[in-house]
Amino acid sequence: WSMNFASDNVYGVDDAILAAIGAANETLTAPAYATDDWSKRAESMLNNVFEREVSAYLVASGTAANGLALSTMAQPFNAILCHADSHINVDECAAPELFSGGAKLYGIDGAGNKLTAASVEAMLATFVRGEHNSKPAALSITQATELGTVYSLDEIAAIARVADGKGLKVHMDGARFANALVSLDCTPAEMTWKAGIDALSFGATKNGALALEAVIFFDTALAEDFTYRRMRGGQLLSKGRYLGAQMEAYLKDGRWLDNARRANAHAQRLAAGLAEVPGVRVPLGAEANLVFPILPRSLSDQLKAAGAVFHLWPGAGPVIDTVGEDEVFARLVTSFATRDEDVDAFIAAARSA
Repeated sequence: WSMNFASDNVYGVDDAILAAIGAANETLTAPAYATDDWSKRAESMLNNVFEREVSAYLVASGTAANGLALSTMAQPFNAILCHADSHINVDECAAPELFSGGAKLYGIDGAGNKLTAASVEAMLATFVRGEHNSKPAALSITQATELGTVYSLDEIAAIARVADGKGLKVHMDGARFANALVSLDCTPAEMTWKAGIDALSFGATKNGALALEAVIFFDTALAEDFTYRRMRGGQLLSKGRYLGAQMEAYLKDGRWLDNARRANAHAQRLAAGLAEVPGVRVPLGAEANLVFPILPRSLSDQLKAAGAVFHLWPGAGPVIDTVGEDEVFARLVTSFATRDEDVDAFIAAARSA
């Protein structure tokens, strides 16, 4: 058995998406640069998904999606507020700063990698030195967060109200958007523009696509000149039909939601099984497809010796619990392609050890 819980990126492509790429390839020629029928149909499907007309742009990288989206909200002298441990702040090699021409990210601490309306207000209150400070212009939240927690609709709306009251645009990093959506059992519209989100990085790669993200603008004024930003950022694929074909297959018949439900269910089983192992704590539960158990260091070593693959996670930890000197904070990620037997094997190995 392959007990690989390193990332949802370690798994392959959903068969239906791979087949759609192959089917698109059977057409001898097609218009280039996102003017093909596949891309047009995908953009139309996204309008249906979000229950309104949106400005949607397909790209191949989540890092580019985040950086390009934020570049429409922030000029070089602006500030972008985010969680201190957010992906844009610690895992994207300053891409938002690059694409925005130098806008500064301000990290805010918070339990479970979540911002709150109060923590955003407190950060904004520190900008008191006029032009000596960067000027706050944007705020970004991750849904689901980097620690697998999920913002409720009320939490998103409360944060967005604070941001809007201060003239900030709100971006959502939705690398695991589908996992959060099925966890909340709400609609895409409810989790985004109806709650005050202006732009979304809509992730698909982690949920079964080959290389597929979309930058979606609900505030369509932000999309002005985005085609130029996408081109300059190296994200306008010449053979764009293969992005469109992926998105079509991803959305068709709710496949993206089925994949996310499967991944989340694996994480819930994994969390429940580990919580019964003596010495193991799972303080954050499993709201999406990530599990962050606190393990005795000796158990972590034995699991890895047994062939399990997972990461020990840096940063502030869960905050709501403390990781002891002889303990580790581990990250386990499940996928739509994770097998039941892999989950069972990992739990059995933990119990045995």
